[in-house]
Amino acid sequence: MANAPLSIRPIDSKADRKRFVDLPFRLYANDPNWVPPLKGEALGLITPAKNGWFSHAKAQLFLAERDGKVVGRISAHIDTLALEMDPAKGFGPGCGQFGLLDAEDGDIAKALIATAEEWLRDQGMTRVLGPISMSIWEEPGLLVEGFDHPPTIMMGHAKPEYRGWIEAAGYTQAKELLTYELDITKPFSPLLQRIIASGEKNPRIRIRNVDKTKFDEEAAIILTILNDAWSDNWGFVPLTPPEIKDVGVKLKPIVFNDLIRIAEVDGKPVAFMITLPDLNEAIMPLRGNLLPFGWAKLLLWLRRPRVKTMRVPLMGVLKELQSSRLASQLAFMMIEYIKQASVANYGATRGEIGWILEDNQGMRSIAEAIECTINKRYWIYGKTL
Repeated sequence: MANAPLSIRPIDSKADRKRFVDLPFRLYANDPNWVPPLKGEALGLITPAKNGWFSHAKAQLFLAERDGKVVGRISAHIDTLALEMDPAKGFGPGCGQFGLLDAEDGDIAKALIATAEEWLRDQGMTRVLGPISMSIWEEPGLLVEGFDHPPTIMMGHAKPEYRGWIEAAGYTQAKELLTYELDITKPFSPLLQRIIASGEKNPRIRIRNVDKTKFDEEAAIILTILNDAWSDNWGFVPLTPPEIKDVGVKLKPIVFNDLIRIAEVDGKPVAFMITLPDLNEAIMPLRGNLLPFGWAKLLLWLRRPRVKTMRVPLMGVLKELQSSRLASQLAFMMIEYIKQASVANYGATRGEIGWILEDNQGMRSIAEAIECTINKRYWIYGKTL
């Protein structure tokens, strides 16, 4: 009943975590663009023993209930590594986060946000960023534009009204994250084709596939470049060994040699590009469950995915080369080779690049040069506590 009192309580039991995961399945039941996550994956995200992020972070989950029915949820969390970052780059001392916000109405959302803020204050936090669910490497930001099509793998979705609810709680935009889409069946412009051809003639440059049989070695190379390339970015928090292990287990089934490239100059790895077939296309019909037959369908799909969309979640080039013509050339070459493989080997027609920070002019210039268009915008909000 709408006039029944609202109660919000902290949770930690397995049964309550299941209720926490189940709520969006009811709230988004009629939203054709919401992708139901696999419930096991969603539970793993909020279970400390199953998520390496908790090795340097702590979180409190809250459920809002009315008349015994779950009507809202939220997480409040603190990342100890984020506390060590430069405040000018997003996090820093005294900065906590909230995330995983879902609610039936604005009043419930307001009460949940206030509860998360109170917990963060009790932990000594003086400001908050959100929504971040739960690591910056997972699903950061609130969708504010692009509600008309489903998100790709590892990107979030939300109801349009959430923006007003968060802003009504006193939050203002801290950073905008962008995703770009492009038609990967179209050839690049003659200028870009000449740039790529020039790189192919340069004996110093080698663009190679990764070797999945050497997964750990290849991951270490990519991580070294990533930590250097992204270290000055807003919101950067280095990945830790427990997180890397978890990411490897989660993503290894959708890692394909021809979709991940490493660029070498004079034999030294200097850049990389990771592309993933959009797993959301395969899991969307499963409605969150692998049983009774979902597991068989997913395993069959994983043998050789046929997808519409490929997502590029990560690209990076060593800082020593950033802003150079060579960096752009390497990027165009990797994009072209992966684009060709995506169309020929997986039947893809569409690519999505992102997220990209609004002020990352280098990546935005590359996206615009290959004639991408912005298809979704996500906002991370901030507030002083």
